[in-house]
Amino acid sequence: MPKIAILSDIHANYDALSVVLEKCREIEVDQYVSLGDIVGYNAEPLKCLEAIQALGCKAMVFGNHDYYAASGDTEASGFNRNARLAIQWTREQLSPEQRNWLIQMPEDLRLPQWSMTLVHATLDTPTNWGYVFDSHHAGNNFAYQRTVLCFCGHSHVPIAFCRKPMSLNNERSIDVIPGWNFSTVDPQFDHDFTLADELPVEYRSGGAHKYLFNVGSIGQPRNGDPRASFAVVDTAAHVVTRYRLPYNIAAAQEKILAAGLPDRLAERIALGN
Repeated sequence: MPKIAILSDIHANYDALSVVLEKCREIEVDQYVSLGDIVGYNAEPLKCLEAIQALGCKAMVFGNHDYYAASGDTEASGFNRNARLAIQWTREQLSPEQRNWLIQMPEDLRLPQWSMTLVHATLDTPTNWGYVFDSHHAGNNFAYQRTVLCFCGHSHVPIAFCRKPMSLNNERSIDVIPGWNFSTVDPQFDHDFTLADELPVEYRSGGAHKYLFNVGSIGQPRNGDPRASFAVVDTAAHVVTRYRLPYNIAAAQEKILAAGLPDRLAERIALGN
């Protein structure tokens, strides 16, 4: 039974991705899957594309930045000015073959051998690019989830939920999995972001329990924690582990500015917002 790395929202940040892949080799990951948004925002889309292609990912879905960078749609509906400028710049860096590779991915994908579903945004409306921030949004996703596990990204904010079986009084609860979304906005935590950390969560592989994990972002976290965030599923032990890894943020910032991308994109990766 393999260990599977869940990679999401790399956003052309090779400095962050290289640290994540080094960790994956260290813990002997067997398989890789991608939840999309390999490109966008940051300055090294080609290196990130090539690195992901070299992994031979078991499964991949596309994200909204992948879609707009690869398709002929130049409107980039819903994007702010900085995101739109980054997409235009990214599109110019990619070859036709690379754009075709990005656009051929599905919007969601079920992997029955691991009772796992992948989607960039949400299962109820994958290409409306909605977000999962609370139990209500999670409930909409669970209504379409046919596997024990579902992994998503898109919001860049890690959060996780467990939907429990129906109770005797015909009620079903959706609980937030505590600790998954560590954030600097929580005053009870005093954390050193120069250190790596990890949080293992056991899941039930049988029965009626279902789990939804947003694994956060490798290349542009937005929960006040600037470290690269990803997850690994140990399918033998039935454990999902969230990892946070420090990386050379200053080097990534220099590349963003050297590429002529907006200053704000360099500033925000140091702040994790």
